[in-house]
Order: sequence, then C-alpha cells, then structure tokens
Amino acid sequence: MLVRIIRFLSFLLGAAGGYKLASFAPVAGVLAGLAPSFRQWPWAGLLVGAAAGWGLGWWAGERLRQALANFASLVQRTPLADIVAGALGAGAGVVLAVVATSPLPVEAPLLGPYWSPVITAVGGYLGGLVAVRKRDDLAAWLNLPTRVSLQRPGAPGQYKILDTSVIIDGRIADIVRTGFIEGTLIIPGFVLQELQHIADSSDVLKRNRGRRGLDILNRMQKESKVAVQIWDRDFDDVAEVDAKLVRLAKRLDAKVLTNDFNLNKVAELQGVEVLNINELANAVKPAVLPGEEMVVHVIKDGKEQGQGVGYLDDGTMIVVDGGRRFIGESIGVMVTSVLQTAAGRMIFAKPKPVERAL
Repeated sequence: MLVRIIRFLSFLLGAAGGYKLASFAPVAGVLAGLAPSFRQWPWAGLLVGAAAGWGLGWWAGERLRQALANFASLVQRTPLADIVAGALGAGAGVVLAVVATSPLPVEAPLLGPYWSPVITAVGGYLGGLVAVRKRDDLAAWLNLPTRVSLQRPGAPGQYKILDTSVIIDGRIADIVRTGFIEGTLIIPGFVLQELQHIADSSDVLKRNRGRRGLDILNRMQKESKVAVQIWDRDFDDVAEVDAKLVRLAKRLDAKVLTNDFNLNKVAELQGVEVLNINELANAVKPAVLPGEEMVVHVIKDGKEQGQGVGYLDDGTMIVVDGGRRFIGESIGVMVTSVLQTAAGRMIFAKPKPVERAL
C-alpha cells in the first residue's frame, strides 16, 4: 500500500512539475517571436512530467519495498532479547545525551543549532550498540535471564557445551542415552555453522564426517534423556571456534564436552572444566595387569624391529615384542607392561612360551 501511495504521489508531482515548467515556454517564445508555436507546451510538459514522475515513483517504490523486506528479514533473524536490549540502550543513550548537552550553549561552531540533535542521535546509537554487545553481561549483573529458554544455571556445571569434534565422534549420543550426563546440553550456533561447512565440503571424507555430526545431533534431540538447547548467539570479535567455546563456557559457568586434546588444554589453562570423552573411554576400559595372559590377533608390523601390533575389541593397541612373524595369526601373549597416555592406553606383551612335551 505504501509503495502504491509513493508511486501515485510521484506521478502527481511529476505532472504538476512538468506543467509548471512548460508554462514558461510561451514567455520564452514571445521573447523569441515564436509565441504561436509554444501555446501547447504546458500540456506537453504535463504529459512528459507525468511519465517521468511515474517512472521515478516506480523506481523509488521498488527500492522502498526491497528496503522494507530486508528490514523485516533482519527483525526476524534478530533475537527478541537483542531488540529489547537495543531499544532500552538507545533510550538510555538519548537521555544521557540530552542531560549532558542541556547546560551547554544552544549553538556551537560549524553545526550551529543542529549540534544538540546530532549529539543526541549519536548517544542513542552508541547506547543501543553497547546494550546489544554487552546484553548477557548486563543481564548477569542485574541477575536476569540471558535467554527466555536458556537461563543462567542455578549450580556451576549445569550446562555442558558440545564442540564439533565430540559431535562428529558420535559416542556422546550413546553416553547421554545411558543417563550418565545430567543438566542441559548446549549446541552453539557457531558449532552448527562449522558442521554445515564441513558437510558442504568438496572432500568426500570431510563431507561424510559433517553429515554424520548433523545426524548425531538430530538423534540426540529426539532420543536424549536431557534437554538439548541451541545457543544462537555469536562472538563477532573472536574468529576461532575453540576461543568462542571457552568464552561461552566462562559466561555460562559451563563445562565443555570434547575429545580434542588441544581444546582440552586451552580450556583448562583458562579455568574452564572439560569433560573429555577419550578420558572417559580410557577410564571404563578393563584393567590389564602385567603377567596377565590374553589372545591377540596380530595384524601389522610395529615401529621397532620384530614387533607386531594387534588391537583389543575396545580399540586398545597391543604391541607384541617378537610378534612380527605371527602377522595374520591369533596367538597367546603375556602382558609385560601398560602405558597410559593422554591419547589412550598401550599394552606391551610378548608371546607365551610354548610348552614342549618331554
């Protein structure tokens, strides 16, 4: 409706302007001695002005329609909390600007009497910008909820933030289903974006990993015994996803669920508690003691000469000293030592001595 009104007004103004301008043509014709030939010019000017006004109105209407559509899309994408915070911040900025400029002279150099509205507009803009950027900090300071559906935890560690690696890994879905994880699982929006970027990769392996991660998230939202929330805020001043995870964990007083060794160390250095899925997997593996006997299928060479390598059902690597000649066979071995590392557990063994009949 507004677009049609603008087009109609532009049409009327163009016609009136064309008629008015063309009305001066007879005067010019009289001065030039050509008056009879200029008597119909006002009506011609009206037609030309109307056509120009309609064209200009059509162009302005299309620009306005596009601007309104973009504004509506921006409002739809912006969380309600950001809109409210921006409005309150802009109001506070305007009030502060008015209070600050009221005792000053009415006119100022260069801007004259218009400097006060300019300062007020700048104050409103800065107030809204600061309120939106620091909305969560202000909410925490005022002891208000930072989200409608995601409030600050009543106890530290109530929230667990999932990173990209642990989602792609997939074991977190099984752990959550068993009920060992309590609280609320947080999926940051920037993690979802990274997963989507991986799923759209031209590399087949990366694309499959990304799609697996998205499938895991869908399964968790449908089958999980705990609440799963999407945190759609972002930190525009931080580029790295790991740094964003750490900042979000500190803001929510949350724990980070990951199997990324580097993220684990970085988060711990900044005082963020980490739940590492690999450490959990190592902790629940059956204990193996030196002298224990087991059967291992040797599948490949080891790093050292004569060594063979096999794996248990849970993926634990077993290095068999002198096991190279048994590659492709299942043999009985005796454990000599167990090495526990941050990356997992390694078992060192040697073939059992074969008892010979007397």
